[in-house]
Amino acid sequence: MRTHELPFNAVIDDSDTPHDVIDALILAAFTTGEQPYAHTARLSKVLKDAPLRPKTGEVTRVATNKNHRAHLVMGDGWTLRAVRWEGNTAEVTVTATSDELATRILLEATRDAKDKRKEPKDHVSMGFWHLSGHGPRRQNRRITTPDWQLIRRNYHAPVASTFDKLMTLRPETLPGRILLLHGPPGTGKTTALRALAQAWSDWCQVDCILDPENLFSNSGYLMAVAMGDEESKRKWCLLIIEDCDELISPLAKQASGQALSRLLNLTDGLLAQGRNVLIGLTTNEPVSRLHPAVVRPGRCLAQVEVGALSYAESVAWLGTPLGVRDGGGTLAELYALKNGSADLTHQAAEPPTGLYL
Repeated sequence: MRTHELPFNAVIDDSDTPHDVIDALILAAFTTGEQPYAHTARLSKVLKDAPLRPKTGEVTRVATNKNHRAHLVMGDGWTLRAVRWEGNTAEVTVTATSDELATRILLEATRDAKDKRKEPKDHVSMGFWHLSGHGPRRQNRRITTPDWQLIRRNYHAPVASTFDKLMTLRPETLPGRILLLHGPPGTGKTTALRALAQAWSDWCQVDCILDPENLFSNSGYLMAVAMGDEESKRKWCLLIIEDCDELISPLAKQASGQALSRLLNLTDGLLAQGRNVLIGLTTNEPVSRLHPAVVRPGRCLAQVEVGALSYAESVAWLGTPLGVRDGGGTLAELYALKNGSADLTHQAAEPPTGLYL
């Protein structure tokens, strides 16, 4: 068994963690050429008791904190590093003296590690991307997803009709790559996307980008998201970017540099070739204030204005006209009124219309 001496200089200060040490140790034998072959696998839906290591080898380092756990294992001619994050996602890297050995050890370490049980109908596994100090990270979480028919009454009739069509779309009938939901806050845009995640779950993986400002300014991050993990490569992927007003405004190029161009390239440019990616955007801005490149015909599979229910719909939803204004109310306002914390009678607003599909 070789020692833990590094063949390169590594400066450790108080900003580093034990996890950083493990990250450095996995590079040691690869750097010297002693183990010149490396294989890495990223996993989602990892079982909590999965060891993420083969039956042989010696565990030499373990680092644990509230967000993730890492261990280093050394065997005859190979080294393994495994990191498990919150959300039951993991990454396993193996370096070895031969390509065959690296492949075999990685297969042994990851065999039967994934939870193959079917999700309950009201739950969907969603990925959450962010750029960490160690590069792009995708954490998988199970989210509650409402059945569309149970929440349909929360939307103005023309909007609900548009969502009816969206829920039944299949890959072979997609008219575009961008799904744009726009309208005031509190109108149910995010809830509709959760219902869509359930309706499309058999053919589309839904991921959420937590830091779009980093995604479109970091080419490595963008490439990692565009390529996806092994599971998402077998499906279409809907990338959700919420509250993206600055990204798709008429002044987007001046405000965000090449961010808008990179977003569009992800849907129908070179970056999109060979990868089935859809982009779901939500914004509080009306469509007239959005960049024309985003809303041009043929680019959007749908753009939907989500807003207030009409007066009649609001009264039917609430079960009483008390407190309902003449122009109706948004979903958030109606819930507040139902809970006794709002009065809508002195406000005025026009109900929205669903736009094209």
